[in-house]
Amino acid sequence: MANFSELFLEETVRAIGAIDTAAIEAMAEGLGAVRDGGGRLFLLGVGGSAGHASHAVNDFRKICAFEAYTPTDNVSELTARVNDEGWDTCFSEWLKVSRLGGRDAVLVFSVGGGNRVKNVSVNLVKSLELAREVGAKVFGIVGRDGGYTKEVADACVVVPTVSQARITPHTEGLCAVIWHLLVSHPRLAKATTKWESVK
Repeated sequence: MANFSELFLEETVRAIGAIDTAAIEAMAEGLGAVRDGGGRLFLLGVGGSAGHASHAVNDFRKICAFEAYTPTDNVSELTARVNDEGWDTCFSEWLKVSRLGGRDAVLVFSVGGGNRVKNVSVNLVKSLELAREVGAKVFGIVGRDGGYTKEVADACVVVPTVSQARITPHTEGLCAVIWHLLVSHPRLAKATTKWESVK
């Protein structure tokens, strides 16, 4: 490669080429069934994935007419729960108050998918355990081996690892590509986006 930019983009192209599109199609169908059945969508992410979750809530609501929420949009409640109850339960307790139920779905954005044994993103693990208890659907866009999210998901897209040195940027970057694919998917999209209609 002549430079780092070429290397990074070449890795991105390789990762895109190796994504399991059947998993994306399964997720589109599963999410569509949840929405059409009157269920809500709860998006969970930490760090950069928290920003993704907030952006995706907007897209699922505005483009897909899907009632969607993320706990990271309410920094007051989130930080109160972390301070008073601890990090590990900050999302699951929020989901309990939101009355997560069998018609609903949880969508996780995460580089590793959560791992209780390694004590990484345990708040995601506890949230997915709750989702399974109440019968909610579980979906994920994750990296590495998919972690706990992949283990329990109804449909999960694992961004392929093409560089051990750049797992996080490729996973987070392609997460945005995949959720934009989902909100544009004919199974989910209900409204056109603004710039496509501007002459």
